[in-house]
Amino acid sequence: MPFVKGFLVHCFTASGAALGLAALLCASTGQFTAMFALLGAAFIVDAVDGTLARRYRVAETVPQIDGVILDLVVDFLTYVVVPLVALWRSGLLGTPLAAIICAFICAASSLYFADRRMKTHDLWFRGFPAIWNVLVFYMLVFQPGPIISTLAVVIAACLMFTPLVFVHPLRVIRLRLATLMATGAWSVAAVAALVQGLSQSDLSTKAALIGIGIYFVALPLFRNH
Repeated sequence: MPFVKGFLVHCFTASGAALGLAALLCASTGQFTAMFALLGAAFIVDAVDGTLARRYRVAETVPQIDGVILDLVVDFLTYVVVPLVALWRSGLLGTPLAAIICAFICAASSLYFADRRMKTHDLWFRGFPAIWNVLVFYMLVFQPGPIISTLAVVIAACLMFTPLVFVHPLRVIRLRLATLMATGAWSVAAVAALVQGLSQSDLSTKAALIGIGIYFVALPLFRNH
C-alpha cells in the first residue's frame, strides 16, 4: 500500500507534463488565455506535489523513480518550453531572428536547470530562475515593442548566470507570510488579466501586476535584514 500511494503521488506530479503538453498545443495555435489557464493548473500541481511527496515518503516507498528529476522535467516544459513557443508565436519579438532567440534562451535555460548551484543555502534562486512563463505573461499583458521585448528576454537570459537572487515564493522563510500574501494577490490579478483578455486588462489589474512585481523584484534587498 505505501508503494501504491507513493506511485500515485509521482503520477500526480507527472500530470503536470500532460497539462504542459496541452498548454503547448494552445501556445502553438495562439490560444494564450487557454495556455496560461493550463499552466496555472500545472503550477497548482507543482505547489502541492512536494508536500504530498514528503507526506507519503516517496523517496523510500518508490525509490526507483527520482521525484526531483521528474519535477525538473515537468518544470522545464511548463516554465521554459511552453512560454518560449508562445513568445515566438505571439510576434512580440517582431524579428526574423525570433526563433533563434527563443532557441538560445531554451539552451541557456537547460544549463540553468542543470546547475547544482541553482538554489542558495536558504532556498533563494541564484540568478533569474527561468520563469519565462511569468515574463511572457507580462509581455502579453503590456505588449512592449519588439526592441524592448528583445532586450527584456536577452537581459533575463543573461541574469540566469549572475549572483543575483530571486525569491522562491513557497519556500523562502524570510518575510514568508508577506510573500505568500503577495503570491495570492498576484494570482488573483493574473486570473483577472486572463478573464479580461490579457492585453485588454483594465488599469487596476495592470497596476496590481506592476505593484506586486516590484515587491518580488525588490524582496532580495531584505534578504539579510
